[in-house]
Amino acid sequence: MADVQVGADVERPTRLAWDDLATARPVPPAPMRRLHRAVLRVDAATPFSRDRAVDVLRAYSILGVVLGHWLVSAVVLRAGGHLAGDSPLHHMPALAPVSWLLQPLALFFFVGGRVGSRSHASAVATGTRYRTWLARRLRQLARPTLALLGVWGSVLIGLALEGVAYETIRTLVRLAVSPLWFLCVYAVITAATPLIRRCGAGRLLPVAFALVVATDLARELVGDAGWAGSLRWLNVLTGWLVPYALGVLWGAGGLARRRHAVGMLVGGAAGTAGLVLWCDYPASMVGVPGAALSNLNPPSLAAVCFGLAQCGLGLLLCGPLRRMTGQPSEPAPSLPARAYDAPGARATAGQFCWAAVASLNLSAMTVFLWHQTSMLAATVFWLGVGQRLPGLHTAPDDPRWVAFRMAWIPVFACVLAVFWLAFKDVEKAARRPPDKRSIIE
Repeated sequence: MADVQVGADVERPTRLAWDDLATARPVPPAPMRRLHRAVLRVDAATPFSRDRAVDVLRAYSILGVVLGHWLVSAVVLRAGGHLAGDSPLHHMPALAPVSWLLQPLALFFFVGGRVGSRSHASAVATGTRYRTWLARRLRQLARPTLALLGVWGSVLIGLALEGVAYETIRTLVRLAVSPLWFLCVYAVITAATPLIRRCGAGRLLPVAFALVVATDLARELVGDAGWAGSLRWLNVLTGWLVPYALGVLWGAGGLARRRHAVGMLVGGAAGTAGLVLWCDYPASMVGVPGAALSNLNPPSLAAVCFGLAQCGLGLLLCGPLRRMTGQPSEPAPSLPARAYDAPGARATAGQFCWAAVASLNLSAMTVFLWHQTSMLAATVFWLGVGQRLPGLHTAPDDPRWVAFRMAWIPVFACVLAVFWLAFKDVEKAARRPPDKRSIIE
């Protein structure tokens, strides 16, 4: 508002209208300013060409595995004084729908196929040899894994020297290294990326799917014993090859039409429902102790159909996910250097969301490898101080156990944060030095 002249030399102070007060942007406190600047730096370092929806899907797949294991993996103190594994799904089958949300492995292979195929295409374009490309990809998996195995090797020796019961050692080690089977399969399929691209992902898809159908049909006709049971282990490769090949197809520009995603979602969901309702497949999409058949170990036809539905839904959500993370629709104009350090610079909600997604993706291997160890560390610590606590050492046979376990999840997350601080640099060293503008490998 302009100054109002009262006299020749007398001037009233400037008055600020209420509308001006409403639109004025308050300056946040110093800690919040630093947080806003950090978020804006992450956003500025992200190339325009990066599809943020892909990173959201990968982050969800990692978080789903972590929360799924923390909710359905129980460690029970038995009467003999040793620890044994159990699952609330065994005692409360009505919890099976939880596994539909927290078993997103197909999405991880789907995203992995897209990223792997584009990475290989870039390597070919720049003249990088296959051996160099593969070594770079596998190094990101191997180095963090070797750190985990080294720590647990020392723990195993210490437990054996202390005379800990064999049943307890077996339970702890099995739960701690259980995520590694997934990485082995992922590494093998990643190594086959050039072959998948050369043969054509669209041609390999029906072959892989038909092999899954054949092995499950053989089990149904002959039984799970003998050669039919052994043959089903081929599904460990062919079952996860289906979403990976879909990702390769996506990375090559396929699956661009909405009808493709809708067809995958509807067809996969219908196939899963039919197999569960009429063909006696388990409703749970994860393994359940004592169950006659597992949908996950090895992957069954129901798990593959379920994965197709997940991939279709992921494609349909890409648009909303891009908007949620503030992905720009066009390249941003060039800004002055360190514009995000301006006093009034504030990040949007979408930029905050993207910063969280990017941070998780940068530490995906560390979080994935150490989440079970975090749960076990909390379990053993409280047992060591003489406390037998509900939701931590008790049998998961009551809805109250689920409530107690939910209360323990923040504790597991805090322990995981400690392991993240200890081992994040291992994962960072395993990645190729990023481009100056790129924040995620």
